[in-house]
Amino acid sequence: MRRYMLPCILLMTDILIMITACWLSVLIRFSINEAGYTFFMTAIMANLPFFITIHLIFFAVFNLYSRAWRYAGKRELLAIIAANACGILVSYFFIQVLPLPIFTGRGMSRGIFVTCFFIDTFFMAASRYFVQWASYRVDKEDRAGKRLRVLIVGAGDAGNIILRDILQRDNRKVVGFVDDDKAKWGQIMNGVKVYGGRQDIPILVKKLRIEEVIIAIPSLEAVAMADLAEICASSGAVVQILPEFFTSLDVKDINVRSLRPLSIEDLLNRDPVRMNMKEIGGYITGKTVLVTGAGGSIGSEICRQVLRMNPTKLILLGRGENSIYEIHRELSDTAPKGVLVPYIMNITNRKGMEQVYRQYHPQVVFHAAAHKHVPLMEAEPEEAVFNNVAGTLNTAELAGQYGVERFVLISTDKAVNPTSVMGATKRVTEKIGQALNKKYGNTKYMAVRFGNVLGSRGSVVPLFKKQLAKGGPLTVTHEEMKRYFMTIPEASQLVIEAGSMGEGGEVFVLDMGEPVKIMDLAKKMISLSGLVLGQDIEIKVTGLRPGEKLFEELMTAEEGTEKTSHKKIAKAILHDEDPDTLYRQIDTLRSLKDENAIIGQLKTMIPTYTPNHFKAE
Repeated sequence: MRRYMLPCILLMTDILIMITACWLSVLIRFSINEAGYTFFMTAIMANLPFFITIHLIFFAVFNLYSRAWRYAGKRELLAIIAANACGILVSYFFIQVLPLPIFTGRGMSRGIFVTCFFIDTFFMAASRYFVQWASYRVDKEDRAGKRLRVLIVGAGDAGNIILRDILQRDNRKVVGFVDDDKAKWGQIMNGVKVYGGRQDIPILVKKLRIEEVIIAIPSLEAVAMADLAEICASSGAVVQILPEFFTSLDVKDINVRSLRPLSIEDLLNRDPVRMNMKEIGGYITGKTVLVTGAGGSIGSEICRQVLRMNPTKLILLGRGENSIYEIHRELSDTAPKGVLVPYIMNITNRKGMEQVYRQYHPQVVFHAAAHKHVPLMEAEPEEAVFNNVAGTLNTAELAGQYGVERFVLISTDKAVNPTSVMGATKRVTEKIGQALNKKYGNTKYMAVRFGNVLGSRGSVVPLFKKQLAKGGPLTVTHEEMKRYFMTIPEASQLVIEAGSMGEGGEVFVLDMGEPVKIMDLAKKMISLSGLVLGQDIEIKVTGLRPGEKLFEELMTAEEGTEKTSHKKIAKAILHDEDPDTLYRQIDTLRSLKDENAIIGQLKTMIPTYTPNHFKAE
């Protein structure tokens, strides 16, 4: 029934408009006191039923009662003009031209018909656009009732810019400000009150029915940001944040589209590493670059960063065809034609890897391919040796033989005082780089150690996210376990930085700040998800897994450090490696099949290796 209401209203309105238009057209042509007024008014009213009928027929032909007038535009206006023009012309023809006795309008002024056309068209168009305006107002009121109720944290420049941008949009309604500056409390900014400080956020969220909290303080220090982010996350509202890099931009660049969701990185008490990638990437520009493990978390991000530095060729090498396909497809959107070379190859395939070097002659190699999962490598130590040690030896030796300028190995903090097979094999790969740096003088070998990477496939964060999605519990292997953390872009930038500053034989170590308790990380992720520990979800302690240790280290007690040009990067002082001795040890290691013998040989090669090797139940 409602669908016919608007057409019926428009029909009645059009009839009234036509009657009014006829009267006004005569009144405009003659004053009321003139004789012509009475004559023509009588004539036009006598012909009015025919006049209205003809017009309504053309209104129906041009679909004036079935159009969606709330979305009216130029076509709808043209339809109104055409329908009225046809109605006037046909009416004029029958009333003025044909000498039929039923019509009494012969001799009627043509000006009346013309005036009637313009009046009719104007008021009909106005009535339709009134419908459009009314529909918009109703929709706006409906949206106003459904708009997100927002609390902005930070009543400074950034917060007020975000507010002004929101005022021009319909999906949010700013209810209040929060700022730690007590001098601002109680002030009204653009009609919005500053209610209090950060400690008031949970109370205000409930009191003001806040649905979204926007943190608009891009210059906040990491520790203070982590504290603020945790308060906001615990309030139960959705949290958006203005990224830190907006401190270096002009205020005009800040808007609602700049916001991003609060992430677990914001809850960690550490400052991210900042690097000028344009300055450090000069050794990559115009060169052929090979990235092994290019489909992995670190390898794929290295590829993204390297591509921005305009290499001549970027070889995406990996053994997993799906992951190589994905990174190749992603980068193809921005890479110049012919730069990207996807290559499916296992680094343990010596002949295959030699073909890669012979065909493309890479000048820079980033070696990210490795087995990294600690418990899995405890179960398969022979595979860990085959892939991590033999595969790295293949890739690194060929780099020296084919004149690669720089070879950068991705290592791990698990290589320091290792307790796992994976960590021990990665320490061996560091030794390979040191030894080959002596053997091949034209190639600079270097390694980079860093801790856990947030968001990588083997990271605890994706595991927690999956467990949260299933309703828990979150599993932590030990209440006191701690790990260093960094983001994938940070880790990748560090690797590229190491490639620029290395002179050969170094193992670079990142100052990653304070280690994070995995138990605390689990609690923060629960809070970030808007859940309550012990009420909505639980944390379960499962016990240490094979090869795990409670605390990771970035260097041994025997290793010292030297400063580098980057304040967040140090260089470990390591003993020189004799290539011949290392080769003999690796040959022995690769010949072994028994896992106890493999572990024994790793202990010989890595004196600080203390196996925590047992079978998982």
